Amino acid sequence: MSQQYPQQPGYGPPQQPTQPGYGYPQQPGWGGPPPQPPKKRSIGKILGITGAVLVGLIVIAAVAGGGDDSTDGSNKDKAVAATSNKPKAAEEQAADEPAKEEPAEDKSQAEQFKDCVAKSGTDSEKAAVDHVTKVTGTDKSNDILDAAEVFTDYKGGFLSKNAGDAKLIASAFASCYESKNGLVTVYGSDGDMISNGNY
Repeated sequence: MSQQYPQQPGYGPPQQPTQPGYGYPQQPGWGGPPPQPPKKRSIGKILGITGAVLVGLIVIAAVAGGGDDSTDGSNKDKAVAATSNKPKAAEEQAADEPAKEEPAEDKSQAEQFKDCVAKSGTDSEKAAVDHVTKVTGTDKSNDILDAAEVFTDYKGGFLSKNAGDAKLIASAFASCYESKNGLVTVYGSDGDMISNGNY
């Protein structure tokens, strides 16, 4: 007598394997690895990287080559040779007057700058330059990177109430000195940078 009981394998319909730990039959599609998402094309990555490199090259080219095509329409005096490091007004005065009480070399750089602005600056520039206490960096000029510093008795930084006057000082400095690649920075009495400009 071979009677099959329901607990014995092979009795009745085929049994599905049970999911471990649950005791229920395993559902189709459950428990297996999830389907992989479709692969993204690398064309977007390539175009993005190429675009970033192209923009970087354009920025570098603009910075490196953008020196001489200035659209500055102002009437600045450009008569000084690039190798000279004396103020323009001091050179003009030296050409006009054969002898002077105090040679320009004995004056401080701040006094030379103030004299230049007194001769060729506007009224607002003259008023702003009265606050200059010290000037450095005008005695050395190499036209590669000329960095002059103008120190004032103003207080504050970029957003101070004296920022406009400091910009006038930078503009007056550009009228008095010339360089192919010069940068003048105006500082306050507390050492904060207030303004800067090219000259």
